[in-house]
Amino acid sequence: METNPQLIAGEDPGTYRVNGDVTDAQLLHLGKMLARRKLRKGNKLTDPTAVHRCLQTLMLDYPYEVFGTLLLDNRHKLIAFDELFRGTIDGAAVYPREVIKHAITHNAAAVILVHNHPSGDPEPSDADKRLTRRLKEALGLVDVRVLDHVVVGYDGYTSFAERGWL
Repeated sequence: METNPQLIAGEDPGTYRVNGDVTDAQLLHLGKMLARRKLRKGNKLTDPTAVHRCLQTLMLDYPYEVFGTLLLDNRHKLIAFDELFRGTIDGAAVYPREVIKHAITHNAAAVILVHNHPSGDPEPSDADKRLTRRLKEALGLVDVRVLDHVVVGYDGYTSFAERGWL
C-alpha cells in the first residue's frame, strides 16, 4: 500500500522533512507543490533565480511545449501564473493578441514570459528570440513591461534578461 508523503516543516525556515520513503514521482510532486507555493498570487517576486527554478520545476517534465505568463502588478506581486498555449514536441503557436488580452484582463503592469523545451535543452531558438521581440513590442503598446522570458528544460533554464536580450 503506497502512502502519500507529507511535508513537515523543519526547525529552520525554508526547511522540510518528509515522513517516510519517497519515489521519484512523489518527490517531483512535492517539488511542484513547493514551486506553486512560491508562485502564489500576492507573493512579491524579488529573487529572479528562485523564480526561474520554480518555473523549471513546474514545466520541466512536459512532453510537449507549453507557453505561459507570470502576470505582475506594478510592485511585482504575482497576479497569476497561467499556461496559455500548448504545442507539440518542438513548438507551440503563440498568439500575441491573446497574450495582450490576458494581461489586460488581469490588469497586469508587467509580465514574465516562460516556455519549456521538451528536448531538455533550454537554449532559445531564433524563433524564440523573434517571438520575444514581437511580444515585447506589442505589450509595450498597452504599457505592460516584459521583465523576462525564461526558457526551461531538464538541463536548466535560460533567462533573456540575464543575457541582456531585453
